[in-house]
Amino acid sequence: MSDTRFLQWPFFDARHRELAEQLESWCQRELPRAHDDVDATCRQLVKDLGKAGFLKGTAGADIDVRSLCLIRETLARHDGLADFAFAMQGLGTGAISLYGSDEQKKWLDKTRQGEAISAFALSEPRSGSDVAQLDTIAERDGDGYRLNGEKTWISNGGIADIYTVFARTGEGPGAKGLSVFLVPADTPGLEIRERLETVAPHPLARLGFNDMRLPASALIGKPGQGFRIAMSVLDVFRSTVGAAALGFARRALDESVSRSLSRELFGAALADLQMVQGHLADMALDVDAAALLVYRAAWTKDQGAERVTREAAMAKLFATDQAQKVIDQAVQLHGGDGVRKGHIIESLYREIRALRIYEGASDVQKVVIARSVMSEASSNAG
Repeated sequence: MSDTRFLQWPFFDARHRELAEQLESWCQRELPRAHDDVDATCRQLVKDLGKAGFLKGTAGADIDVRSLCLIRETLARHDGLADFAFAMQGLGTGAISLYGSDEQKKWLDKTRQGEAISAFALSEPRSGSDVAQLDTIAERDGDGYRLNGEKTWISNGGIADIYTVFARTGEGPGAKGLSVFLVPADTPGLEIRERLETVAPHPLARLGFNDMRLPASALIGKPGQGFRIAMSVLDVFRSTVGAAALGFARRALDESVSRSLSRELFGAALADLQMVQGHLADMALDVDAAALLVYRAAWTKDQGAERVTREAAMAKLFATDQAQKVIDQAVQLHGGDGVRKGHIIESLYREIRALRIYEGASDVQKVVIARSVMSEASSNAG
């Protein structure tokens, strides 16, 4: 059983502790799942999470970020694919939750119940973390739009029922000229051009938009609000990436403690070696420090802060980078088993790497944090 004393921190209410207990029981019964057919497993996980009620908080007007983080941490600790399936339901509908029309929000009932799968289509071959450089174009066409372009590394690409697609509409240069659209998967002109494989199997795809005709009602928010909407969505969900990394790191620590207590070396338990104790101490420190940053960011957002860009960037950067170190140390402590295919530590080693890239790579988070620090200093100096 993983350490849950952090649930007593003042960041949490009784409802959060109850949620964590309910989800842990569900995970003990339902996870992990087979990953042989990733598409089928993800579809079933979304259905099961929806049926169990754990998708209710992924969309709507009052998203509780602490709950999202707790769910992602717990799912990641049990099964990385389950975390992925949960996370994309929130990220994919974030723009609709925050800026969607009443008609568009009808999709949220389906995604929260696990009856529809959502996807967030932002990244392109030439622009990943630099959102302002998008090339996909949505031109006015009568009373609607005509969409042309390409997206890549799109999570749930190929299995999603709806996509929120960011495109250039030209209201201004760079970030000022972007908008976002709700695109059902059966819209003519949507092409799944390539299914992408990564070290940790997830449903990913390169998408094409070929003269896709969209009605004006497909626009989420107002023309030219795309960058603002994207940043608002990431403000909510970026902290949860750190939470998933925290779940991976916590599992690696749990497995390493168990290994150290049960494995003998030179006639004594591995845990008796001071060097091993030092490694375990470093791992535990990194886990707790990451948890503090993740749940600080989530708590701050839940208290009504309009933006938590700095807090979320710090949480994601530290939690993902330190989780990589914790898991790498777990590999060392497990020896050959740590790199044996099918072993939990080998799985964690593959799962963690992508989290340091998606929703803003680690180096980009440093830029975000530095700009925030300098902006605050300039404001104080003025």
